[in-house]
Amino acid sequence: MKEPWSHRFVEANGLRFHCVTAGEGPVVLLLHGFPEFWYSWRHQIPALAAAGFTVVAPDLRGYNDSDKPEGIEAYRISEIVEDVAGLIRAFGQEGALVVGHDWGGAAAYAFAMLHPEMTRALAVLNCPHPAAFGPALFGGKNLDQMKRSWYMFFFQLPGLPEQLLAANNFRLLKLFAYATARRGTFTPGDLKAYTEAFAKPGALTAAINWYRAMFRRPQPAVREFPKIGAPTLIIWGERDHFLGKELTRGMTQHFSGKFSIRSLPGVSHWVQQEAPARVNGLLLEFFKEFKKRET
Repeated sequence: MKEPWSHRFVEANGLRFHCVTAGEGPVVLLLHGFPEFWYSWRHQIPALAAAGFTVVAPDLRGYNDSDKPEGIEAYRISEIVEDVAGLIRAFGQEGALVVGHDWGGAAAYAFAMLHPEMTRALAVLNCPHPAAFGPALFGGKNLDQMKRSWYMFFFQLPGLPEQLLAANNFRLLKLFAYATARRGTFTPGDLKAYTEAFAKPGALTAAINWYRAMFRRPQPAVREFPKIGAPTLIIWGERDHFLGKELTRGMTQHFSGKFSIRSLPGVSHWVQQEAPARVNGLLLEFFKEFKKRET
């Protein structure tokens, strides 16, 4: 059966990125999280393309078939932001509708703050605003979130996380991520695809280096984050084992544009894969107004 998308490589920010694309119309850029790659958007790509959008789902730097620069500093969020800007330009656009999940959500927030002129609209799935997450993780006042984020501290060790996650055909990596999802969310074929992506040379270290880079830089004060002016939708699966729902409280103060949050009870962190029909419906409804303005 022919895939409902195509594969291509583009140059952006000095690196070579593998992208999956489909459809025609305004560009929607889908940014994946950890431990994933473009494949985490397999349910969204056809739906958005069928609705009249050009969908671009890249493997972010360090993942799967995209370039994997060496060193922790190469995975600073400032570098990721310029990757996103470069990807949009590589597709001949001056801006895009940006959607991010998990680490892709963190990149999307940062991109919307640093490149407001390129952010047509923003949708973030199960990723807290950095002004909330930084204090929760490093402030010492949210012990529950610090426990949930134990793996982020473990990832700071050199070498050992890679060894443990890769052992027994990535058994721990699969359990760490996918045992927290509703049964049936991931098929054996899905797990095989993820295992193959992380078995590629340098991929596991590169993905973990995103976390190491986060710990290398002082956390900005809340007042240092510019408000996001782009229309924003937050989608939050409430049964998230890694991120507490309390991180969504008070989010409106960080946005000056139209803002809404939609919670999905009973849905885990892997929201777009566990509840694809609901997520697709929310994204399409959110992007409908933009689509009208473009046509």
